[in-house]
Amino acid sequence: MFRLKKRATPAPDGLLLHGRQLTLRRGQRVLLRDVDVDLAEREVLTLVGPNGAGKSTLLRTLIGLEGYHQGLLLTRPGLRVGYVPQQFAVDRNLPLTVDRLLSLAGGRDSFARRQAVEDAGVGHLLRQAVQDLSGGELRRVLLARALSRKPHVLALDEPAAGLDHNSQTSLYSLIQHLRDRYGFGVLVISHDLHLVMAASDQVVCLGHGRVCCRGEPASVQEHPEYRALFGELGPATAVFPHAHSHAPVLTPVKPRSNVHNG
Repeated sequence: MFRLKKRATPAPDGLLLHGRQLTLRRGQRVLLRDVDVDLAEREVLTLVGPNGAGKSTLLRTLIGLEGYHQGLLLTRPGLRVGYVPQQFAVDRNLPLTVDRLLSLAGGRDSFARRQAVEDAGVGHLLRQAVQDLSGGELRRVLLARALSRKPHVLALDEPAAGLDHNSQTSLYSLIQHLRDRYGFGVLVISHDLHLVMAASDQVVCLGHGRVCCRGEPASVQEHPEYRALFGELGPATAVFPHAHSHAPVLTPVKPRSNVHNG
């Protein structure tokens, strides 16, 4: 569970994350440049762009794992984040079962852990070694690990990478179901553009660390910069519905002074 600094400031209705002009540099390289992004309750926000565009850096910045030099980042007070990383490796010599991995996720809420196991459909894997899981099984175990934290924001870095089409579709359908059930916001990075457009409320397209275009999937598909990057995706796709009904307070997260340059 990642908690960001607690100091209340009024913010727009229904927002979990609110970033403005976020800028991050490493040496002479600008990783993020004046990025604006919001994530609302029950919203699926997808970050797309070519390799090296800054997608993972932006996601990690928004959930507090990466610092930034300039800009403003506001979060809901007490925000809890469930994070599914792009890569997760365990040493073959380390005896680690799925059950043990989930127990190390933090917190003592055994009911939340059991519910997460049920939601992700991994109860039959609890006694297996993490190293012996297939790619699809590992993705669901990491999803259960993230869900056990009862998150307000579910952050997923390429959760369907390496999965076949049916497994990708199943995973995105599960995320939709859980979003509808628990009401968390979803921040996801994906290269699976057809699925992205079918499974997103909002899309932010990044290039060279800046936002090229943003909006609902149908409008982003028509944007010249998006088409220059990806071409045409083909048929129109469905969008998940969502509703905003609360007026929360967000917490400002100051730029860190310990950002690594190099």
